[in-house]
Amino acid sequence: MVTAFLKARVFVGDGRVLDRASVLVDGERIVKVAEGEIKPPRGASRIDMAGRTLLPGFIDCHVHLCLAGQADSTNMARRERLPLMTLEAARSARRTLQAGVTTVRDMGGFEYLDLALREAVRSGLIPGPRILASGRLICMTGGTAWMFGGREADGPDEVRKAAREQIKAGADVVKLMATGGILTPGVEPGCSQFTEEELRAGVEEAHKAGRRTASHAQGTQGVLNALRAGIDSIEHGIFLDEEAVALMVRQDAALVPTLSPLYNILEMGVEHGVPQFAVDKTVRVKPAHLASVRLAHEAGVKVALGTDAGTPFNYHGRNLREVELLVENGFSPAEAIRAGTGLAAAVLGLERELGTIEEGKLADLVVVEGDPLSEVSLLTRAEAIGLVMQGGRVVEGNHRD
Repeated sequence: MVTAFLKARVFVGDGRVLDRASVLVDGERIVKVAEGEIKPPRGASRIDMAGRTLLPGFIDCHVHLCLAGQADSTNMARRERLPLMTLEAARSARRTLQAGVTTVRDMGGFEYLDLALREAVRSGLIPGPRILASGRLICMTGGTAWMFGGREADGPDEVRKAAREQIKAGADVVKLMATGGILTPGVEPGCSQFTEEELRAGVEEAHKAGRRTASHAQGTQGVLNALRAGIDSIEHGIFLDEEAVALMVRQDAALVPTLSPLYNILEMGVEHGVPQFAVDKTVRVKPAHLASVRLAHEAGVKVALGTDAGTPFNYHGRNLREVELLVENGFSPAEAIRAGTGLAAAVLGLERELGTIEEGKLADLVVVEGDPLSEVSLLTRAEAIGLVMQGGRVVEGNHRD
């Protein structure tokens, strides 16, 4: 089937904006992008884009589909709960796609449910975003997220074996926990966990197998350990300093800041069931986290959109609030949207297929009523998402339930 988007304001995804342009989709791919009008082939479906904006499908580089935004996820990962978790995850995947997020990177599943979801989406069994999955996150014994099915490992040899296990299971990316975190009781965000040597063992195994790596890294020393070990992306990056930022620029390592949890945890708080320890830690780290995002942005670090969706009150399908939060913290609307499109695709290694509206790429497209470059909050309104297309197919029911 051929679809023609006509008279469109097109945000290409690399910073360029085309006015009154035409985009032609044939099958699963974009076959023509032209400034001005074109004559669509006979029988093509025509979409009048006057007053609307055409964007690339968004990419969320950090989600947890096995979590559904519960106030307290401390005890959510239990084998007896796996059937319900599976149903919730399928619903979360559908809502994410309907919101205009056509690709996600799952940063830690339970019992390899993320891998099963990936295959279910690929086969057409369930609707959902294209999924890159990490399998079980790798942490030290008792380290961050151990209770969420983390693969505990101590010493370089054990970390190496744990990375090999994830690759054997079919993981697209290997995730290593370099520091403490917010949602794990008894650990501090600023404290290092894996050593540089342990992290290097995991990174080496992943890179040998052609997989990318990501590190939950919040404290400064843990960030530096991960970067010196050759990590590809820093997740969260709460306590960045000038040395860490300079190293990120030099190594072309990305930052995925995940601002959404900060705001959701503090907005809802203990009165809505968020554990006191999580609220207390969030209060303490928020100023440093926001300062770190600004520091990285100003230094030219590649910052990609990630939400940590699934954490308390951080619901799947509301992912694009993160774009607003980036704008609140120093990004222009165009920069924030690019963080979730072209740059995010590059961080995941998908830039040849996704992230920009260019001829030959997969037709992952989002139609927005109005101009999000002038009013970025449009991206968070269900009624403003006029159409979502994934691989040339229009997503049914894109108005979120």
